[in-house]
Amino acid sequence: MSDHDHVWDAVATGSHHDPHAVLGLHPVAEGWAVRARRPLAKTVTAVFADGERVELAHVRGGIWEGRRAAAPGGYEIEATYDGGTVHVAADPYAHTPTVGELDLHLIGEGRHEELWKVLGAHVRTQNGVPGTAFAVWAPNAQAVRVVGDFNGWDGQGHAMRSMGSTGVWELFIPVLDVGAVYKFELLSRYGEWVTKADPMARWAEVPPATASVVTHSDYEWQDAAWLEARARSTPLSAPMSVYELHFGSWRPGLTYREAADSLIDYVTAQGFTHVEFMPLAEHPFGGSWGYQVTGYYSPTSRFGTPDDLKYLIDRLHQAGIGVILDWVPGHFPKDSFALARFDGEALYEHPDPRRGEHKDWGTYIFDYGRREVRNFLVANALYWMEEFHVDGLRVDAVASMLYLDYSREPDEWVPNVHGGRENLEAISFLQEVNATAYKRYPGIVMIAEESTSFPGVTAPTDHGGLGFGFKWNMGWMNDTLQYIKRDPMYRSHHEGELSFSFVYAFSENFVLPISHDEVVHGKGSLFTRMPGDHWQKLANLRVFLAYMWSHPGKQLLFMGQEFGQMSEWSEGRSLDWWLLDQPSHAALQRFVGSLNRVYRDQSALWSRDSDGAAFHRLGAPSWNPNVISFARRDWHGNTVVSISNFSGVPVHGFELDLPEPGVWEEILNSDADDFGGSGVGNFGVVHAGEGGRAHMTLPPLGAVWLRHRREAHIPTLAE
Repeated sequence: MSDHDHVWDAVATGSHHDPHAVLGLHPVAEGWAVRARRPLAKTVTAVFADGERVELAHVRGGIWEGRRAAAPGGYEIEATYDGGTVHVAADPYAHTPTVGELDLHLIGEGRHEELWKVLGAHVRTQNGVPGTAFAVWAPNAQAVRVVGDFNGWDGQGHAMRSMGSTGVWELFIPVLDVGAVYKFELLSRYGEWVTKADPMARWAEVPPATASVVTHSDYEWQDAAWLEARARSTPLSAPMSVYELHFGSWRPGLTYREAADSLIDYVTAQGFTHVEFMPLAEHPFGGSWGYQVTGYYSPTSRFGTPDDLKYLIDRLHQAGIGVILDWVPGHFPKDSFALARFDGEALYEHPDPRRGEHKDWGTYIFDYGRREVRNFLVANALYWMEEFHVDGLRVDAVASMLYLDYSREPDEWVPNVHGGRENLEAISFLQEVNATAYKRYPGIVMIAEESTSFPGVTAPTDHGGLGFGFKWNMGWMNDTLQYIKRDPMYRSHHEGELSFSFVYAFSENFVLPISHDEVVHGKGSLFTRMPGDHWQKLANLRVFLAYMWSHPGKQLLFMGQEFGQMSEWSEGRSLDWWLLDQPSHAALQRFVGSLNRVYRDQSALWSRDSDGAAFHRLGAPSWNPNVISFARRDWHGNTVVSISNFSGVPVHGFELDLPEPGVWEEILNSDADDFGGSGVGNFGVVHAGEGGRAHMTLPPLGAVWLRHRREAHIPTLAE
């Protein structure tokens, strides 16, 4: 067999790296040769747009060839089969590459910020012919084919062409349109064919099905006013109280579109500024809550189409509600249809298992040092902001990315080039994604779930920091929950669990999280972690939330805790909305709504969250270890004092030196009758004498917020 025969055979079986070099239209001495692959055909004819019909002769392995003397032009292939069946179709191999030189250069450099517009599947018109262009990065593959419902999952007739050293493969398939279901078949360098979903697919089948789906969006956004205001905003000095929710169990059965009205009404009534969705990228196992992603560019099809999700976010923006999305660049699952060993060997994951596998989660870790992998992830962050207008990403499991020895024994990890434990490539990646996101989309927020004392998480990248806008304050969460679960009788001995956070409260830009992680895995709900009887549990919840909302930092609360969900959260069932039929739980929900509204109205509680000069701990002249009090001040001198009594009894005649003499209005009392409390308070006002000395009553398991009554500040043009 000649070398030429080997080429024909490889093209015939769809295992050649450049089928376009054989198939399609090619110049020859006599004019043009047209070749097409039509196995089992009886006759094959090329029908040109000018009307000429060129009969093709069978050459080898189902490949047919004919000659045309006239100039090249568009054509279709007409094939007849046994029984007289005639099939006419446009030729995929009649088209020039759909990936341009600039795109290939940027991909090769790992700097293509709009990667999703090049790779994946895109409905387009090529040379006047409608169809779908496919492109995939698979540098280790010997051959790549497109398979799907349109070719009976036999890709021999839809082999892709290699675009050279970049590792990109491409093919334009005429006529193919939105809704086509597809995957890629890749021939590894070891001779094994593997079938994979498209890493850049923008839609996928509903799990447990795993194929990718061709999609196209003509969605017309209506949130221009929101985006313009966002670009002018500074989130650090703005109110932010986040309602975290798991879409599938918030109101089970609702699609993205169906949820819009009820979610907007609820979040607006509760006064939250943002919603944070647990991961909505496609994932095969619902029990992972979305944290084991297989389709980084595909909104999960469980709840509708990508345009349906755009509709939900658009509506939230029009209602004045920001949208944060959980993002998981720290690891990905080993499912055989997805990224794992994508082209037959390690590609997206680090090849060394000491750096490429996460033993606790049974997942792979991205190879952050490979420029194409970094590009895949950076572009993915930008994709959600560009195409879905999300206002920020909460980056999951950052600590696992920062340290090479994270959850590993001494002999299970490899030091960096300096002999240290820091993952330098991951650090560089985080700096790149943050700097790029903030450059392109002013006013967004990048939030790190980072549980260690790694320095500079929210410091700018040009100062050596990671460049996040905010960091979850996991230390505050652990200490505070440890304190609040104690019986009030013993809390006086553990005051440090509350006050320690003040030592480092201004070292980073913090979000105070009470997230889904705190109400699962046997921990119970926030309600059940509170001590005492039913009334005391609710009172503890109110004082805890009031303390949290007044503490420096932004706030995040997981769904259900705002009305005292009693059972532990499960992704498989709805929240216990029936609890709102009980007056005491409805009262807690009213309290959270009031808490958010008062918080948003008081700029002292959010405008200088990371400024230690705007915070002052109070305590004199007497000191009560069950009482935590402090003052917050905005740039205009407006002051709010937060006083929380964590003991189970009221404190009458409590002496406290307030920041200024005069009248202090009681703007919030967690023990108010309307909130299900006992009604203990100060009749709405506290008087401070000379030096700020005041006497007041503190409710049991209650918090009061005081605002100094002063002339309203009227900003000037200079401000």
